[in-house]
Amino acid sequence: MHPVSLNAEDLPRYTYKDYAVWEGGWEIIRGIPYAMVPAPVIKHQRLSKKIAWQLEEQLEYCEKCEVFLPVDWQVSEDTVVQPDVLVVCSEDDYVGDVKLEITPVIVFEVLSPASSRKDRIVKYRLYESAGVKYYCIVDPGTNSADVFVLQKEKYRELEDFDEGLMSFDLGPCRVQLDFGEIFR
Repeated sequence: MHPVSLNAEDLPRYTYKDYAVWEGGWEIIRGIPYAMVPAPVIKHQRLSKKIAWQLEEQLEYCEKCEVFLPVDWQVSEDTVVQPDVLVVCSEDDYVGDVKLEITPVIVFEVLSPASSRKDRIVKYRLYESAGVKYYCIVDPGTNSADVFVLQKEKYRELEDFDEGLMSFDLGPCRVQLDFGEIFR
């Protein structure tokens, strides 16, 4: 008997229909399932909360933009992710009762040991190809955030923030994050 090696093409692929009936925390990216366990640690939760709070406070009177903490974003039939914090801006009714189906303008992923590679490589490519204008990778280990902006369908790194202000042009409005406050 000869050992069998598997290629990526040999693995089963899943869709939103499969995902919708699974128990526990999962994401699927291009049909490949990713477990979302264990739950984020306390520092991860604090950073997510501070980011969401600053965004929420500044977008309180914007009728087109909304801040979400982890919510199912169905990118395609075989891709569903749950970013840590995201902002959507639209004049249309974009939110269903179950999932988000339009592209966010900003996505924040707070790294954890279990998600670092996925957030820096797999989700970076996914968000870039999906057209997310700003992608922020927040690293609790270094108290810093890499901020990328989409230009000509490719991400360009703006800066690595550990303090200071960053202004985000959301289209209908602008927000400014104080990274020093987030990491304090």
